[in-house]
Amino acid sequence: MPVKIVIPTPMQRYAGNQEEIETTGATVDEALGQLGEQFPDLRKHLFSPEGKLRNYVNVYVNDDDSRYLDGGATVIKDGDTLTIVPSIAGGLDSVGHGGAPSFKLTTDPETMEFTNDEILRYSRHLIMPEVTLEGQKRLKAAKVLCVGTGGLGAPLTMYLAAAGVGTIGLVDFDTVDVTNLQRQIVHRESTVGKPKIDSAEQTLKEINPNVKIIKHEVMLTSANALEIIKDYDIVADGTDNFQTRYLVNDACVLLGKPNAYGSIFRFEGLASVFYAVDGPCYRCLYPEPPPPGLVPSCAEGGVLGVLPGIIGVIQAIETVKLILSEGQPLIGRLLTFNALKMQFRELKVRKDPNCPVCSANPTITELIDYDEFCGVGRGNEVGEDVEHSEEITAVELKAKIDRGDKFTLVDVREPHEYAIAKIPTAKLIPLGTLAERVHELDTADEIVLQCKSGARSARALNQLKGLGFKKLKNLTGGITAWSNDVDPTVPRY
Repeated sequence: MPVKIVIPTPMQRYAGNQEEIETTGATVDEALGQLGEQFPDLRKHLFSPEGKLRNYVNVYVNDDDSRYLDGGATVIKDGDTLTIVPSIAGGLDSVGHGGAPSFKLTTDPETMEFTNDEILRYSRHLIMPEVTLEGQKRLKAAKVLCVGTGGLGAPLTMYLAAAGVGTIGLVDFDTVDVTNLQRQIVHRESTVGKPKIDSAEQTLKEINPNVKIIKHEVMLTSANALEIIKDYDIVADGTDNFQTRYLVNDACVLLGKPNAYGSIFRFEGLASVFYAVDGPCYRCLYPEPPPPGLVPSCAEGGVLGVLPGIIGVIQAIETVKLILSEGQPLIGRLLTFNALKMQFRELKVRKDPNCPVCSANPTITELIDYDEFCGVGRGNEVGEDVEHSEEITAVELKAKIDRGDKFTLVDVREPHEYAIAKIPTAKLIPLGTLAERVHELDTADEIVLQCKSGARSARALNQLKGLGFKKLKNLTGGITAWSNDVDPTVPRY
């Protein structure tokens, strides 16, 4: 019987760039099996070599997680929709479906006072029966930590400041780059090159000078996360890597803090609230991260500039609702957004009774090495690591070209990237087509692989090594390094 399977953006390249695929099967396993037979490369990312669905992949039947139905044996019928939700699980009926969570502020709201100017500023809040002066006092008493001041953190912090959240903590150690300005609206042309937390503080103070800004210009790590987070009421996660997401989640669980979560990729976004006191945590949804490289970063895959505005504002709304103890928070619910279709979907998230961090018998009782957990810096099936002897700098590549050395330069980016900027001698073979076009390369030749930053070309190098190629080099820093160190007329993007 035909069913529709929705393919997430990061996996569409393994499914003929299709977003939706019709297949047949009486159960989830049968339908996914048919899909895997049709697209072998996709199957590798869905299933382990033993044929087990990977832990970073969730499959929803309509709006319900198949893990909490009959798993792969869940019966499906004509017209059902299976949605694959990789990381781009009772008793929740009263939370997220008509009830506020058991959440209390660390500072007594009754100690808060307002000037006449503040009363005027927040007047549109004060006349709302869901807010009133009492709710505005709660906002002023609240302390929210925003991890990241990038695409998500920008609108999130701006709206929290405008709403009158009394204390906003900022965690970021990056500097403002011109490429940030397409979406990170808390920053300005005048602050390019400055620390992001200084740039963000400047904008937030211009929006609302009454807000206290606390700056943490550090990388959040297992060594400092608990100490930083413990003094805040809510954490809003605006990070763009899995190590920090799991770190933030585990720290929030250990400290009993709510985590307003958001993530974005190209035209798609996710939002939820993970609060283990009343519901599931991030690990309940994604027990383990995808292998490094499967889900490209915004720098590699791109992101529509206005998309983080939508998801970041949803995070801000959820944060304000938690502070006010009003409405139905996204605890136990995952909100998905597809901007191309202008479509929101809501999926259930259940608390996993065997969750390693938030279950009754956790196996993780302190923060761990999250680089190790996420496979960063070690060999993995996607293969991002290369030996030092396999690296070549842009300057060394230029010298090879000038000497007339015989070698093949292969650009593994996408055609639309190649159109933006290219090294003239490069042969374009996108990474997703490398396996089917490998016959165009000669194992006897020296091959230099190149992408934007060096990550995708490193994966290509390991892929070719597995096929018997020996004379391989990876351009460190990719075409960005070429533009910076060799030819500044080549555009950076």
